[in-house]
Amino acid sequence: MDNESLKLKVAEYTAKVEKASAKFPERKNLEYNRLYTPLDLEGQDYEKDLGVPGSYPFTRGVQPTMYRGRFWTMRMYAGFSTAEESNKRYRYLLESGGTGLSCAFDLPTQIGYDSDDIISEGEVGKVGVAIDSLADMEILFDQIDLAKVSTSMTINAPASVLLAMYIAVAEKNGIGPEKLNGTIQNDILKEYAARGTYIFPPKPSMRLITNIFEYCSKNVPNWNTISISGYHIREAGSTAAQEIAFTIADGIAYCEAAIKAGLDVDAFAGRLSFFWNAHNNVLEEVAKFRASRRVWAKIMKERFGAKNPKSWMLRVHTQTAGSMLTAQQPDNNVVRVALQTAAAVMGGTQSLHTNSKDEALALPTEASVRVALRTQQIVAYESGLADVVDPLAGSYYVEAMTNQIEAEALKYIQKIDDIGGAVVAIEEGYIQREIQDSAYKWQKEVENNDRVIVGVNKFQIEEKPVEGLLRVDASVGELQKKKLADLRAKRDNAAVTAALAKLEAACGDDSVNLMPIILEAVKTYATLGEICGVMRKVFGEYQAHATL
Repeated sequence: MDNESLKLKVAEYTAKVEKASAKFPERKNLEYNRLYTPLDLEGQDYEKDLGVPGSYPFTRGVQPTMYRGRFWTMRMYAGFSTAEESNKRYRYLLESGGTGLSCAFDLPTQIGYDSDDIISEGEVGKVGVAIDSLADMEILFDQIDLAKVSTSMTINAPASVLLAMYIAVAEKNGIGPEKLNGTIQNDILKEYAARGTYIFPPKPSMRLITNIFEYCSKNVPNWNTISISGYHIREAGSTAAQEIAFTIADGIAYCEAAIKAGLDVDAFAGRLSFFWNAHNNVLEEVAKFRASRRVWAKIMKERFGAKNPKSWMLRVHTQTAGSMLTAQQPDNNVVRVALQTAAAVMGGTQSLHTNSKDEALALPTEASVRVALRTQQIVAYESGLADVVDPLAGSYYVEAMTNQIEAEALKYIQKIDDIGGAVVAIEEGYIQREIQDSAYKWQKEVENNDRVIVGVNKFQIEEKPVEGLLRVDASVGELQKKKLADLRAKRDNAAVTAALAKLEAACGDDSVNLMPIILEAVKTYATLGEICGVMRKVFGEYQAHATL
């Protein structure tokens, strides 16, 4: 059918729609067209915009065979209480078929404080595992072969310290850094914009990140040195297009900082990774994944002049949407997570964590974690979604939506460039305001019943309190304090003092890569709080500004 004939058919369809809508009015706030046809893809160049999987611009996936040869890494985000308790959960997950670990750290660890610091009171072990020193890290990975497991660590401001601890644990077990596989999140810009676990101001934070890029390119070549994270931007309320735009803008800033520090783009770009949210609108999410790969590939090749095809690839870890879990009727969350899993798989993720049904109420129980892992395994082995590369390619809707999300994202990236880049856009509050406006719009739709959340504003039932939730006892904090006191009593404190003094001097010299010096301090059993305390003293602390 030629375009003119198709246009006539669409006109006939539109007349029928008007008649049908008079009888059954359409729902409000539907964001996309009701119908997509080849007319919506006019001007699309197959080779330029789509290509084949495993080739530029990677719209259809970063690997030629995708899951037909190897499934995505199945990670479960876990960590709570003490290193001993979390180690038990990690070994349970690996024994249950998990193929990678994803470490959750408690809030004091995330912002660089020891468990016995007064600011840590009441938070030790609550939202993740408490790691105060190399001694805790040794327990956390006890009886786990770090040469065979891929480990992701959700850690940002003190990422250099936690990575150093991981390297030191491996070395104590006879495993060289060149054999390690994993990822540190290490994305401080999204902390300023959306999440809040920052420590240092932008300039020294960017120095630490580029130090890690340089160190790992030479010593830990299989490590993903940053997971540039849209997940928390989406959790804060952004749209799909904003999620990839603001995240890729952060990625541009990291590349620019590394190049300014003297690194060749192809020396580090192949180890950059991304972290996407898998939200509820399944087909929109698939389009988001596809658009993000195309945007990044073009930026790396055309803007930064990267020559290595690996530098063009946007490789992504995904987590299902925690903000979409509901405390009401938590069993419904199993369905939500299954749909989000399907979206991530059809979108072509390289790694996936599925949330547990009870996480809107508490840390997940062992039983609910098992269901979350089984969700991935059922999608992998039973659904057929992993049998075909880019299974929704050719859908007029998905292809048109991919183009639309790409266009929206590029407009945001251009706006951020015009402001002066991601760091300036964050300092001026632009990105925060855009996220807040989107979150407010979404919440108003829920409150006005224009957006239905099953069990929340429609289909409610009388519910009894949920029993059997996992709670972290306050005694964990006291236990960690005792462990720290014992550590400080038996370690070589002269060596610790010397290592911290060396770190302080190095922090004052921008030409020095801090990673080897942090690793040296870690090996003396200097604590996380002591190491971050030295850097706080030299670098200062970031002070957030109110966003109006």
